[in-house]
Amino acid sequence: MPLDPLAKRLLTMMAAAAPQGRGRPSVEARRQSLAKLMQFARAEAPDVTASDGTLPGPGGELPYRLYSPSSAGERAPGFVFFHGGGLVAGSIATHDRIAAALAHVTGCRLVSVDYRLAPEHKYPAAVEDAIAATEWVARQALALGIDAERLVVGGDSAGATLAAIVCQEATRSAGLSIVAQCLICPVLDFEETSPSRQEFAEGHLIDRVTIEADLADYLPEGLDAADPRISPLRATRLGGLPTAIIHTAEYDPMRDEGNAYARKLLAAGVAVEHVCHDGMVHNFHAMGAILPQAQLVLSQIGEQVRRAVEK
Repeated sequence: MPLDPLAKRLLTMMAAAAPQGRGRPSVEARRQSLAKLMQFARAEAPDVTASDGTLPGPGGELPYRLYSPSSAGERAPGFVFFHGGGLVAGSIATHDRIAAALAHVTGCRLVSVDYRLAPEHKYPAAVEDAIAATEWVARQALALGIDAERLVVGGDSAGATLAAIVCQEATRSAGLSIVAQCLICPVLDFEETSPSRQEFAEGHLIDRVTIEADLADYLPEGLDAADPRISPLRATRLGGLPTAIIHTAEYDPMRDEGNAYARKLLAAGVAVEHVCHDGMVHNFHAMGAILPQAQLVLSQIGEQVRRAVEK
C-alpha cells in the first residue's frame, strides 16, 4: 500500500531539516540524531516502575534498568531487551519509554541492557555483552523477580541483531531457557544489499550513508560479514530456536532481511508470528507521538509475548 500519510509527513520534515549534500555522519552526530528521534516515543506505561543497577560484563560492569509492571507477581516472565542504534548509538535513556511500554504490554519484568557501543568497542564487544547479560539475568532470576523458565530475548533494529544472535548461541549452551525472541524492525544481514535496502536507500528515516557508517564503525577490518554472529540471517542451523515474534515495516530498508528470517525459521520448524506493517517505516514502533500505529504494534507484541510465555 502507499506510504502512510503521517509517516510521509515525518520523512518530509526530516528531509527539510537535513543539510544538503550530507556526507557520512560523525559518531556524535549519529548519537544525537537518534536521541532526538526517540523523543517522538509516546507509549503508555502507567503501572511500570524502574530501578537501575549494573551487571558483570566481559569488559566491565554494564548498566541495566529493570522495569516492573504492577501486574507482575513475585515471579514474572522476564524480557531481556537490547536497544537499537546501529550498534554505535542508543542507550537505556533513549529507549526508556519503549522499554517501559514493552514491560507494560507484556507483563514481563524487563531488563534493558546498556551494552558497549562501537567505535569505542568494536565487534564482538556488543555480542559478548548481550550473551553475558542474558546469562546473568537467567542466573539472577530469583533475585530479579523473574521466572527463569519463561525468558524472552528481544530488541529493536540493531538490538534485534543482538537478540537473534543470543538465541542462536543459546541453542549451543546449557542452562538457558529462552521461550521467545522478539525482533522489531530487525537488522539481520550485513553481507548483501537486499532489494528493500536499495529501494529505500534514501529518504526513509535511515539511509544508506548512515547504515554504511555504522557498519564501518562496528566491524574491524578483514572480518567476514557473513559470519552468523554478525549477520544472523546467514546461519544455516536454525532448528530448535525459540518461538520468533518478528515485526517488519513495508518501507523499511531492512524489511527484506526480516521477512527472509521469518521464512527461514518457519522452514526450520520454528514457530513464527510475523507481521509486515503496511505503509510503515523503520522504527515506527517508537514514534507514538506521530504514528498511531506505534501503540497498536506495541499492544500486538504484548499479546504475542503473553501467549508465548504462557505455553
